[in-house]
Amino acid sequence: MVTEKIAAKINPWHVAQQQFDLAAERLHLDPGLRKVLREPQRELTVHFPVKMDDGTVQVFTGYRVQHNLGRGPAKGGIRYHQDVSLDEVKALAMWMTWKCAVVGIPFGGGKGGVIVDPKKLSMREVEGLTRRYATEISILIGPERDIPAPDVNTTSQTMAWIMDTYSMHVGHTVPAVVTGKPIPLGGSEGRNEATAQGAVYTLIDAANHLGMDITHSRVAVQGFGNAGAIAAQLMHAQGSTIIAVSDSTGGIFKAEGFDPNAVLAWKKEHHTVCGFPGTKDITNAELLEVDCDILIPAALENQITAENAPRIKARLIGEAANGPTTPEADDILYKAGKFVIPDILCNAGGVTVSYFEWVQDLERDFWDVAHVNEKLHRIMTRAFSSTLEMSLTEKVNMRTAAYLLAVQRVADATSVRGLYP
Repeated sequence: MVTEKIAAKINPWHVAQQQFDLAAERLHLDPGLRKVLREPQRELTVHFPVKMDDGTVQVFTGYRVQHNLGRGPAKGGIRYHQDVSLDEVKALAMWMTWKCAVVGIPFGGGKGGVIVDPKKLSMREVEGLTRRYATEISILIGPERDIPAPDVNTTSQTMAWIMDTYSMHVGHTVPAVVTGKPIPLGGSEGRNEATAQGAVYTLIDAANHLGMDITHSRVAVQGFGNAGAIAAQLMHAQGSTIIAVSDSTGGIFKAEGFDPNAVLAWKKEHHTVCGFPGTKDITNAELLEVDCDILIPAALENQITAENAPRIKARLIGEAANGPTTPEADDILYKAGKFVIPDILCNAGGVTVSYFEWVQDLERDFWDVAHVNEKLHRIMTRAFSSTLEMSLTEKVNMRTAAYLLAVQRVADATSVRGLYP
């Protein structure tokens, strides 16, 4: 509870800017260029009406932010959550800029969100909200301008509605306007598993670097949603022992481990991981501090803070979520000898396969899952290797190393393009 209160007080935009400032200072970036990269290029706020099932009209607030377009069109998910704020969306858009740059794909950073708890809406109400929100942000999005994707509480179905709405407006089908779509609408094989698969590729590389045996590692996963649940399944398949998982309702722990596939079946039936037979119920905050070898934060931002970082026991932390660790916590973990794979590297598998999907849509040429995963593995391994080399050369933690690589690449693109007019 204490951790949740602290997380709620931390402004993710201030965290994102602080992380950028550290890299910009070390890179000795030109002051003018720093000012450009420190702020989003565009921020759109929309207030839009939706007719509810009972006939009443509710007005919702949504956002779409484009941080930087220097290396290509904006790319980033859309989240539906009651705690969405403009500052959160700005931070996520900035993180997307660095994420695309660190893995070397030609996108800039974007992000969107609507302040809503979709679990309190019917499917018809969620569809109505999605189509109206898509209409409001259609002045920004497009296959060559800004390509949304799923995020917290949005799915392939959400993307299908957005693609259909956009296509209706322009008068022809435009599959490449979003990624994370259902396969029949031009979605990519392997996209649903991509964030988790990319994270596991980096965890394997990190474990090899640290001399850890994945097959004997104990793993805890905070956030048993799409990325977290699949990461748990993939780590289990590698031979790891899953000892703790959690979702928004709470968590479970069993020192001897359990089968995440069985937990997923339980969650589908009971809508919670809590109460899974043979396990002890724990809180999300307690999960972070369990005695494990590998911790995978796959929930929301600001979960690992200066308050709880000293109590984290995991030697290896793979950030499947965006922004789960504050800068102050980063310093504590680094000094304690913990190895953190930062979000902009660890969870970049999702945007990488989104890039693959976009390319496939534009070319109308689709690949099988083996081809997708082979290309993903190559990109993630290359990005991890480059970041690790920077970390060892500059004697900095992996996050700073990833930022040094990413910020330099975006700065180079922005600088060489020059200022218009």
